[in-house]
Amino acid sequence: MAGKIAIVGSNMVDLITYTDRMPVPGETIEAPRFEMGCGGKGANQAIAAARLGADVMMVTKVGDDIFADNTIRNFETSGIDTRFVDRVPGTSSGVAPIFVEPSGENSILIIKGANATLSPADVDRAADALRECDLIVMQQEIPLETIYHTIAFGARHGIETLFNPAPADPNLDTRKIETVTFLVPNQTELATITGQKVENDTDAEHAARGLIARGIRTVIVTLGARGALLVTANEPTRKIEPVRVTPVDTTGAGDAFIGSFARYYVENHDLDAALHMAVRYAADSITRPGTQKSYASKTEFEAFCAKIAG
Repeated sequence: MAGKIAIVGSNMVDLITYTDRMPVPGETIEAPRFEMGCGGKGANQAIAAARLGADVMMVTKVGDDIFADNTIRNFETSGIDTRFVDRVPGTSSGVAPIFVEPSGENSILIIKGANATLSPADVDRAADALRECDLIVMQQEIPLETIYHTIAFGARHGIETLFNPAPADPNLDTRKIETVTFLVPNQTELATITGQKVENDTDAEHAARGLIARGIRTVIVTLGARGALLVTANEPTRKIEPVRVTPVDTTGAGDAFIGSFARYYVENHDLDAALHMAVRYAADSITRPGTQKSYASKTEFEAFCAKIAG
């Protein structure tokens, strides 16, 4: 397939506890199951795109602890370019304790670790390789100044960019992301960015239109089980309808959406087709437990699409 994707973003080690319920303050309860895996929003999005056959490079930082080798090996096994995955001495790798309830809903804590040291200078060191990419993808588990710098880099060199403002940061300066090609928040993140109530599709469209008025070209709002909204300056808002599945674990579904969107978008720059596929890939991911291990290969995903179409 045509097109190369760069992920300038985070990696984490997921520490996943499956629990019958969350403990109340001061309470200790037994949980039935625990798993550990590779995660982090940047890494998740990279793995999703790579599993679907995309040419992906990663710009990220790992610590000098026991998790770093496994994270790098995971990238390499998935065929991801790791030339710009750097180790930070004396620093932990990023860690994400995740708690999954029987409904499939999850609660997540993140400790950024080495991700917090990813700097504009790291982006500049990768500049020659980044200029060969068709799309640069970022998330908010790295410093804001690195995000601003990367978006400006893309604008300066005519490279399309996608920013997923997750987890939401009220300190985000939307004036510094106006040249981003795609802003992709979920409802909660959109509410934080805009300071507006976002409880339904109408609220989401109104808040996204406010961002469009500030100069952002395209806002894609992910709505979970309700699909997604595409909001642009010159066209009516479009709803991307969801695919109905029985959820097992929703962890990483947003990253599955973005990684798959990036993969299908760089193939032929068909925005509607990429969104159509991304909604389906995210839906497929929540039918299995875990984050990256729930992401289908290209062949597996094609089988899922054939099944829901038939």
